[in-house]
Amino acid sequence: MENIPLAERLRPKTLDEYIGQKHLVGKGAVLRNMIESDNISSFILWGPPGVGKTTLAQIIANKQNRSFFTLSAINSGVKDIREVIETAKSRKFFSAPNPILFIDEIHRFSKSQQDSLLGAVEKGIVTLIGATTENPSFEVISPLLSRAQVYVLKSLEKDDLECLLDRAVHHDTVLKTKTFDLRETDALFRFSGGDARKLLNIIDLAAKVSVSAGAHTIVIDNESITAILQENIALYDKNGEQHYDIISAFIKSMRGSDPNAAVYWMARMLEGGEDPLFIARRMLILAAEDIGLANPNALLLANACFDAVHKIGMPEARIIMSETAVYLAVSPKSNATYSAIEAAMDFVRKTGDLPVPLHLRNAPTKLMKQLNYGKDYKYAHSYRGNFADLEFLPESAAGTKFYQPGDNPKEHEILKHLKTLWKKYY
Repeated sequence: MENIPLAERLRPKTLDEYIGQKHLVGKGAVLRNMIESDNISSFILWGPPGVGKTTLAQIIANKQNRSFFTLSAINSGVKDIREVIETAKSRKFFSAPNPILFIDEIHRFSKSQQDSLLGAVEKGIVTLIGATTENPSFEVISPLLSRAQVYVLKSLEKDDLECLLDRAVHHDTVLKTKTFDLRETDALFRFSGGDARKLLNIIDLAAKVSVSAGAHTIVIDNESITAILQENIALYDKNGEQHYDIISAFIKSMRGSDPNAAVYWMARMLEGGEDPLFIARRMLILAAEDIGLANPNALLLANACFDAVHKIGMPEARIIMSETAVYLAVSPKSNATYSAIEAAMDFVRKTGDLPVPLHLRNAPTKLMKQLNYGKDYKYAHSYRGNFADLEFLPESAAGTKFYQPGDNPKEHEILKHLKTLWKKYY
């Protein structure tokens, strides 16, 4: 048993053993009801690593009286998909429930691979369960996405991590025979980052290090956990912690206008086997969030880069990605549009659904016109400079400025233009 990782030894087999995601599997929650009623429809589980996506699929496999197939997007091709679908067809008899097909890391499937799934899902030959760490809106084709509900899984909360720690120390076949001294858990929980697999890997590593050092008691405190992880970071987490640290360094290097650091961190990620689309997507977000209208072409280039990486793939995609990273790094910076939408959303949350001014309302019927819908609206193009002085915000929000141009040449021009149009506001 000691040769089996702790995370695998403690993997829940029933919903009652499952920790976290109460909004999905708690009493009366949507997935629990679906599983317990044996009325499974296609869905995709979207969430960060180590929050129970694969475990949920396995619990369904254990509970459902139906065929269950598993594919991993990393090592499965169109041929494998077709073989599973043909096998599923052969097991579909009369009123027998659909076989379930679980696809781990479905975001890594190409468009053609996803297309090969579509017919089987559409005709009910299989019920699809996908798992992804990436936003399905970007990574799953629209026809497939429209036939599968998306459920969002969250990083584990402190209470969940405490539950896992207790289960590991007191109920695991191997660890319950050892003596633990749980003094502090801050570092343990901080390094795990809401990831159950990380947490259990760290506990397992701490136990092995202590035993190999001849200690009779396994001490869990902030100092010992930090020291162990600094010496054994590759052992406990080959991709997780460094994955997030390096992408953070990459983004901050571009935001900080350092092209040399940007290409260095990109090289680190590519050499480490990071998905190029993951990197390209982060550059697309940065172009809008950190450059914005200071250089609108940044978003166009980042989007073109994302499309090119899709079409070309590695190793050639690295050239396009390098050009984009350098361009983003040397571009002038502005987060004014990001700040604008954040301020507007905060305002909406505080003020609720303010009424649309009558002059801006649509008036497709005679009654609406009688109620003054659209009355006094001025068509901008009928006025000099294609501008009519109207109030476009709700009455109680009139004059509110959400967008404040940034301090850069391009937005200086925008501010000058806004002052010409909206003297009373700018």
